[in-house]
Amino acid sequence: MNNPNIHSATQDCTFFELAKQRDVIFYHMGYFSQNIIAAMAEVVKLQLEISGVNGQTRRKLFSSFIELSQNIIHYSSYSLNEQSSNISLLRQGAVCISVEDDHHLMLCANPIATKDVEHLREKLEPLRTMSEDEIKQAYKLTLRDETPKGSKGAGLGFLTMARDACSPLEFSFQTMSDDPDTTLFCLKSVI
Repeated sequence: MNNPNIHSATQDCTFFELAKQRDVIFYHMGYFSQNIIAAMAEVVKLQLEISGVNGQTRRKLFSSFIELSQNIIHYSSYSLNEQSSNISLLRQGAVCISVEDDHHLMLCANPIATKDVEHLREKLEPLRTMSEDEIKQAYKLTLRDETPKGSKGAGLGFLTMARDACSPLEFSFQTMSDDPDTTLFCLKSVI
């Protein structure tokens, strides 16, 4: 007798096998909050140690993981709830850490409002052509400046990731076919 659930379970295992083949160290797709990030941070920290990642690379990966996760909380346009004084805001996105060609890849994706694409592109595009010294100088200047208007942080997130990466940050914007007011923002950092 054929059981249709057996075939379904086998197909579900395909993702696990694909993750192993791609050397995925950590992956989360779903909702993010400060509490969820704190729990995931412990897992990421432990997983990087177990994987034998050296101390400096672990620090860079952990720092980028926090920046990417905070970016999702602050800017993802998909929210599960409205923030109130005693409920943490839950925002949707995905983060992945994997190994490829002796480097670690940090991948992030989250929906943003389409109207914010050009502003975000203006922040990211200069980082692609800046030297390591220019990025460090911009980081120091940003530390001294006031928090930019409309920013939910000090404006250091992308600079921190660019400083820690071994190649320019890569990014793309894909308009959602079912919702033209929403764009999927994808960011890749190689460490």
